[in-house]
Amino acid sequence: MRLVENGLRALLRNPVRSFLTMSGILIGVASVILLVSMGMGARHLILKSISSLGPNLLIVIPGSVTDSGAQVGGGTDTTLTLDDARAIASGCPAIMGDSGALRTAAQVVSASSNWSTVVMGTQSGYLAIRNWELSAGGFFGHRDVMSMNRLAVLGGLVARKLFGAQNPVGQWIRINHSPFKVIGVLSQKGQSPMGMNQDDMVIVPITTLQSQIMGVDYLGVILASAVSVSRMDEAKREIVALLRIRHHIPPAGKVDFSVHPMSDMAQMANRLTLILTVLLVAIASISLVVGGVGIMNIMLVSVRERTKEIGVRMAIGATPGDILLQFLTESAVLSLLGGVFGAVIAISGIWLVRFLTGWPAPVPLFLSLGSVVFSALLGIVFGLYPAVLAARLDPMTALRYE
Repeated sequence: MRLVENGLRALLRNPVRSFLTMSGILIGVASVILLVSMGMGARHLILKSISSLGPNLLIVIPGSVTDSGAQVGGGTDTTLTLDDARAIASGCPAIMGDSGALRTAAQVVSASSNWSTVVMGTQSGYLAIRNWELSAGGFFGHRDVMSMNRLAVLGGLVARKLFGAQNPVGQWIRINHSPFKVIGVLSQKGQSPMGMNQDDMVIVPITTLQSQIMGVDYLGVILASAVSVSRMDEAKREIVALLRIRHHIPPAGKVDFSVHPMSDMAQMANRLTLILTVLLVAIASISLVVGGVGIMNIMLVSVRERTKEIGVRMAIGATPGDILLQFLTESAVLSLLGGVFGAVIAISGIWLVRFLTGWPAPVPLFLSLGSVVFSALLGIVFGLYPAVLAARLDPMTALRYE
């Protein structure tokens, strides 16, 4: 404890110089903690967004073929049909439901307002597959899809833009000049992993969208829900085998579709966010090394300035080990204070970001404590060379130094 007091007293002789020296460690520790926290928050948001699509969801995308080992063209072809979706629902035991989907941009008009949005065509099981609920009204059924009825379910944002505080259920809207009756309003969902605002859409029967709005007979995607998470791989194999038969693709032929389980997307997103966080932390750690070099530099200056003091201490009985320990303690205290201040600033910054933006950045207490301990070790490592030089000074030479 006496050594720490002596170290603090020595550092307070030049407070401005000591603060500037520790600023490198301070910035490095604060940067590492902040970046890790922001990365963890981003990972949480991405995984939450992916899971909101449905825990057992598989997405079948048309037109995905391989070229020189790389997948290209996903979603750019028109190889999926409503009959494919019906075949998957009835011919894949590991699938408990599916829905074809297709979307387009359109101008939606109510009696008093209009709004440009996405019009999504789906089948009746879409909400169950997406694990999505309604905040008002109901959803269209299988008969409505078969009859191509003009029914619409509004996203929360569209409902507010077109009807304000009024209840839109039972009202009429026009999509590309065609009248549609509003039968329900979707609950809030937020952004999808692809960045689309899921509250900014209108859902209509897929057959109505195909025949009366777009004039096509293909699907954009097929969304399928596996019986359980443990049977996701089985469900994927069943879909691939069924569509190969339906599309007359031989065993060695290139498929004209691809199947993507959401669990794969979650794992990929998890890996990407982890890699990005590690890279950012590695970059931020450079400032820690720079701070360590700064500590070594200032301790070398301190040894030169205090050469006579070292000689006096040796003359009255201090051993080289005492001198070595004294300078190592000063270096460690200087670096430790930088780490402590950096951790405090980082934690304060995390709370401020959470308060101002709502970003779900956690406070990594273990990392904060580890960063403080590491900063002290860094001070010892970079202060070792100056301490050894001080311990090796000849007492007589040191006493004559001016």
